[in-house]
Amino acid sequence: MTPTVPFCPGTGERLAACCHLAARTGAVAHWIPMSVGTRPDTSTGSTDLNVTLRGEAALLERAGHLFEAREEFACAARDLDTWALPGFRERLLAKRRAMRHAPAVRKLYTPAALATEEAERHLLDVSRAGVAVRICTAPLPHETIVVDRRVAILAGPPRAGVREYTVVRSPGVVAGVVSLLQAAWDRSADLADHRRDRAPALTDESRRILRLLAEGLKDEAAARRLGMSLRTYRRRVAEILVLLDAESRFQAGLRAHELGLLP
Repeated sequence: MTPTVPFCPGTGERLAACCHLAARTGAVAHWIPMSVGTRPDTSTGSTDLNVTLRGEAALLERAGHLFEAREEFACAARDLDTWALPGFRERLLAKRRAMRHAPAVRKLYTPAALATEEAERHLLDVSRAGVAVRICTAPLPHETIVVDRRVAILAGPPRAGVREYTVVRSPGVVAGVVSLLQAAWDRSADLADHRRDRAPALTDESRRILRLLAEGLKDEAAARRLGMSLRTYRRRVAEILVLLDAESRFQAGLRAHELGLLP
């Protein structure tokens, strides 16, 4: 009998433990459709079709089709440093846009996903594109993806530069992962709420731009002082306004003072 993972309410730690258990025990179904001409993976000593795949290339070849959600695509990860699969994300996004009824997309991260200005801008772009983004202060697995509540894809930590991915289709285990993911989601804050009372992780350049704005320098003079083109300077100012949730430079100045970004 395939063991199931019991539902335990409410924490990212439980989600991480559930994913570790699913990845390291026999609580998985030994069935993944493979490409024509692909042989069973015997790297773990089993002649069955294994669910644990080593490296992103194997994940794409053996289970890439399982990422195509019809109803919901949910992802939980510690930060944005997740699987790359060059070109694969773009193909998935293109297919979603072409669908008459695109699936709902939810993404859950820890605060580490907002550690840099670039990462925060990315999450804001993702949120504006219609993706539901929440921040969980409890620990999360390296990455867990659930597609249409029928398959879970669990990523392990890199080992010698290579990550292992466990694809789970056992209904009991998938249901356990879904329950814990939902519990972590319910106890997490929307991206906008999490950002409301915290200062963005501005770069040194962005802080210099903020100080020049506070000094009242005209754009041309500020751009010259920073050694950048006027167009680049104005683009950077616009990006800073977005990070500060400000609709004007005056609002940005007030917000910067509130957050302690300006003396």
